[in-house]
Amino acid sequence: MIMCRLSDNVVSAILTRGRIYEVGGAVRDSLLQRTVQPEDRDYLVCGIPYRDLSNILQEHGKVDLVGRSFGVIKFTQFRNNRRYTFDITLPRREYSTGVGHREFDVSFDPDMRIEDDLGRRDFTINAMAFSLSDRELIDPLGGRVDLENCRIRMVSTRSFPEDPLRMLRAIQFAARFEFEIEPKTFKAIRENAALITTVSQERIAAELTKLLVLADRPSIGFRLMQKSGLLAEILPELEETVDVDQPGGYHKYDVFEHSIRAVDASPKDLRVRLAALFHDITKPRAKRATEDGATFYGHENSGAKVARAVMKRLRFSSDLTADVVTLVERHMFTTAVTDKGMRRLIRRTGQELIFDLLDLRRADVEAQGMGGITDDVDEFEDRIKAELEKKPPFGFSDLALNGDDLMELFGLRPSPLIGQVLSYLLEKVLDEPAHNTREKLIEFARSYLANRKQKDDK
Repeated sequence: MIMCRLSDNVVSAILTRGRIYEVGGAVRDSLLQRTVQPEDRDYLVCGIPYRDLSNILQEHGKVDLVGRSFGVIKFTQFRNNRRYTFDITLPRREYSTGVGHREFDVSFDPDMRIEDDLGRRDFTINAMAFSLSDRELIDPLGGRVDLENCRIRMVSTRSFPEDPLRMLRAIQFAARFEFEIEPKTFKAIRENAALITTVSQERIAAELTKLLVLADRPSIGFRLMQKSGLLAEILPELEETVDVDQPGGYHKYDVFEHSIRAVDASPKDLRVRLAALFHDITKPRAKRATEDGATFYGHENSGAKVARAVMKRLRFSSDLTADVVTLVERHMFTTAVTDKGMRRLIRRTGQELIFDLLDLRRADVEAQGMGGITDDVDEFEDRIKAELEKKPPFGFSDLALNGDDLMELFGLRPSPLIGQVLSYLLEKVLDEPAHNTREKLIEFARSYLANRKQKDDK
């Protein structure tokens, strides 16, 4: 049923002293006939003390005791010029503790039954094991039946109080596999939703990331979050968009539904999907009624600020945050521009983001639900590609004149003035790329500095 990625000699060595099982998501995904990567395979060993297990493994590969207190060993083997690293654990019981549920009280016991270890897990579909000795599935809680019925069911009524992040995991799995959450489990999520505020922002962000990049339709998860009360706790800014209509004939859905459908329509790229999630997030605040419906002037700028604040709160990286903010801020661009305007858009967005911006626009139009087409975006993309092939200047490093040249030619000292001159020169060559020559830029710089001096002398 499941191909073991540990080498046969390692498995045989362990079986001489104890029992070894494959556990976790690999078992679930194999039963779902989904591809399982070697790094996603985890193993559990019963009947062998931690130190003895470490000694056995050291004879066959590299052992890293990073999880000594948790009964976890990271075991690495090199086979066929490739490195494989697996988590190998002993049976254990654990409870999340501390502020943000960052810490866990763990006790591990090599003599614990596999069924007892499985009983500590979050959902029945994750509480199965595959024995490598007799090739049998260990399924004490009916996980296989739940898989067959496309159902997410908690292992215990203690599951969510023990670790509230499991509520968000249930929703992530429901969206990722397009399963239903069993009624009692969903009721428990609604009753315990407020506990999600005790979980660290980093752990919440990690689960949201999985929802956004692993699910074909993350909208399933966001609707469940809203219905369960988790959305108001985790993303209150997005909760504000629920039931905010968009009259005027351009949108079929309210702001919330439009936003999460835009996520679905986006590529499975984290920064594009985050931008789609946030691109209209301040429309409720920007909404102004008109005779024809409503306007939302400036929502792209205020939305960028809110996106930055939310991503900072969730501890996303500064680089990812900056990219998402740029996409949100620029998402109202027009394709009806001259080549000069197009070059300025590329410059302000960045070459590394410009095609993501086009993908965001396509998703935005699709999510309007009005059958809109994006031929103009496709044509704009062709224009951008043709322009980039010409390698026009888009940054200071592309200019035929640099800061050192300016200081030498005009006797300037290092100061903000150097950057101001370079910015002026870049604007000039964005208008006319053919002017990006040393002689022409010296002429422009001389004129700029002369005008600057005249203004200072007045």
